[in-house]
Amino acid sequence: MSGFIGRTLLLFSLLVAVLVPLLTYLLGWPSYETWQPLWLIEEANLPIAIWVGIILLGISMGVAISTTQLARKRERTIERYLQATINAEQQHDNLTVPVVSSKLNKTLGEVTILITTQKKSLQRMSDERAEGEDKRIQERIIQERQRLARELHDSVSQQLFAASMLLSSITEQQESSGEVVSKPLAQAEKIVQQAQLEMRALLLHLRPAALHNKSLTQGLEELLFELQQKVHFTIRFRLEDVSLSKGAEDHLFRIAQETLSNTLRHANASEVDILLVERDGLAIFRVQDNGVGFIKDDDGNAGSYGLHHIQERAIEMGGTSKIVSVPSQGTIVEVKVPVEKRDEVDDKNRTSG
Repeated sequence: MSGFIGRTLLLFSLLVAVLVPLLTYLLGWPSYETWQPLWLIEEANLPIAIWVGIILLGISMGVAISTTQLARKRERTIERYLQATINAEQQHDNLTVPVVSSKLNKTLGEVTILITTQKKSLQRMSDERAEGEDKRIQERIIQERQRLARELHDSVSQQLFAASMLLSSITEQQESSGEVVSKPLAQAEKIVQQAQLEMRALLLHLRPAALHNKSLTQGLEELLFELQQKVHFTIRFRLEDVSLSKGAEDHLFRIAQETLSNTLRHANASEVDILLVERDGLAIFRVQDNGVGFIKDDDGNAGSYGLHHIQERAIEMGGTSKIVSVPSQGTIVEVKVPVEKRDEVDDKNRTSG
């Protein structure tokens, strides 16, 4: 309101300043005698001078109203433009620029670029902070898993091994002396051996899932060689070099850990075969045992929590999984993942590294 009154008074003053010289030119220098007709001549009972003042005031108010509305419209246009710049996901070049002066237009362009740049910078900082936090959490998880694995191996696993050796020694002594091994002693030895398998499965599950600088084949060979020294059943494997991204290799390595952990814990198998080959553009990973097997539920899904994880990991890689189990005959877990070209794999590995 104050801006409107100010504009009106300013325009009225300007019009008066223009009209006075014009009347002076037409009527002569201002004096009572020369300008007296302006007050003597009347129109609708009002002197001409009053009508001139009313007209000048009306013109001033009209111009002030129009300029005020124009200014407000321009302000709203600039406000919408800046708000769209703040909220828009596209580049500022795609926004409708308001019609303003060249100087103001340049300033708006600079402000738009600044806002867009700051938004991108803040988004990048937020993403980097989130990625860094996730990385720190994963590192803590890996460290804690390794700590638990070391403690379990150095304490519980060693005690179970000692108990198993002691029971085996007692059993051998009784058999060598011709005595019949008591049923509770045989059951205790079986329980300890099963506990050892459970502990080995747990230690296998606690191993780090990431391969770090190793390939999938190297990681699997190291894992299987280690298992061969610790388990009582036969492990056979055939591993070929397969072209996979770093993420897919880590997923498959984790699937191998979970599958072998389930085999140790539940299968009661005497033979396990592991296969990793590349055929027809697919990486095929298969684990087959001759254990006790299991029965799937009504939906055709395996009841094991670990097997559900295997299916989820296969989907995350864009692959498929198949789990076939026959009671008293064994279980087959097979995962197929699309193989990528070698140059694409190298590019992804360099990016992730």
